[in-house]
Amino acid sequence: MGYVWEFGVVFNQLDLLLAGLLNTLKITGGALLFGIPLGLLAAILRLSTYKWLRVSVGVLIEFFRTTPPIVQLFWFFFALPMLSGIEMDPFRASLVTFSIQSSAFFAEVFRGGIVSIESGQWEAARAIGMSYLESMRRIILPQAVKRMIPAFLERVIELMKTTTLVATVSYADLLYQANNIAQSTYRPLEVFTVVAGLYFIVLFPTSLLVKHIERQLGKTGEGTVH
Repeated sequence: MGYVWEFGVVFNQLDLLLAGLLNTLKITGGALLFGIPLGLLAAILRLSTYKWLRVSVGVLIEFFRTTPPIVQLFWFFFALPMLSGIEMDPFRASLVTFSIQSSAFFAEVFRGGIVSIESGQWEAARAIGMSYLESMRRIILPQAVKRMIPAFLERVIELMKTTTLVATVSYADLLYQANNIAQSTYRPLEVFTVVAGLYFIVLFPTSLLVKHIERQLGKTGEGTVH
């Protein structure tokens, strides 16, 4: 006898899943809000003429890029309060973790975009008397950002999928709510099928946008940063 699907019990609690999705978007949006400027700062420092600064920032970037995000999350949630006395609720710990982790990935995206700009652009900026920061703000970054857009959007997709880890510290994101509903209804197949559908609805358009931008840049002869 085949399995009888009953989505009604899931749709009766759809409000909880949507509330969880909203919390997922809050973490993702907050991580982007803080992670992008931190990533830009880290990229600029990574390109510094001071070797000690380049190496120090590079080590930090690689540390947060290579260590498992769940270990980072547990450290900020459990260890940091013990060491500092700073209270870290699930939302705050999740936001700090994914902001810092995202900044490490964004730093490499920014760095790749900046170094992809031809050296002649820097020389032209210096020739008209621009400082390093002026050159970066007015000439280099406007050109580099266009090439970085696909990589940024791909990172947004990865970030949102990675935030499912926040359920492990009892933050009421989409996966946390799904687990609770599955346990109370004994309908995990239906619950996680709906959850997969919600993630698909949110992320698939972004994936299509990435491909569209890459095709457009390909037509103009510009490369993209990965």
